[in-house]
Amino acid sequence: MTRKEDRRITDMGALKAIAHPLRMQLYRALHIAGAATASQLGEQVDEAPSLVSYHLRKLAEHGLIEEAEPRSGDGRERWWQPASEGLSVHDEDFRSAPETFAAHTAFARLMVDQRADLYRRYLDERHAWDVEWTGASSDSESTLRLNPAELTELNEELLAVIRKYDEAGRAHEAAGDTEKRENVAVHLYGFPFRV
Repeated sequence: MTRKEDRRITDMGALKAIAHPLRMQLYRALHIAGAATASQLGEQVDEAPSLVSYHLRKLAEHGLIEEAEPRSGDGRERWWQPASEGLSVHDEDFRSAPETFAAHTAFARLMVDQRADLYRRYLDERHAWDVEWTGASSDSESTLRLNPAELTELNEELLAVIRKYDEAGRAHEAAGDTEKRENVAVHLYGFPFRV
């Protein structure tokens, strides 16, 4: 698949569509799978296919996902895929009014909660992972003294490194190198704070 660009969400409709806990779960699962049906996604999130279909249609209404080519011979199955490589939401796009700022904050909190849940699940299950994986996993925190321009530059460099590894991993996998290849979550937060 050719790399699609990230989709920058700038309107309240799309933000509200993705800021629903189940829809965000479905979007993440669809992003990992590449393409899936409502039934397949329903099994992953433990919800009825009819409910999953409803939420997938809401995501599609806002251009966040799109129909995909069928992956099986069953013409009744409707396949979905992400409409972009990823999503980005920027603070500056939602500062115009208190209600848009509040919606953006609610979305950001949902993302933090779901990411924290994913990491907690790893911590609870890490005994089941091979020592090679637990040794490769990381958890770190750094406190830097930066100005806004330096933080922006740091973010851009870190994202470039992540994209480099993502593209290389996908290329290796496409070439048949699938041994010990797993989904890996990398969560980065760079934000100012005062003590």
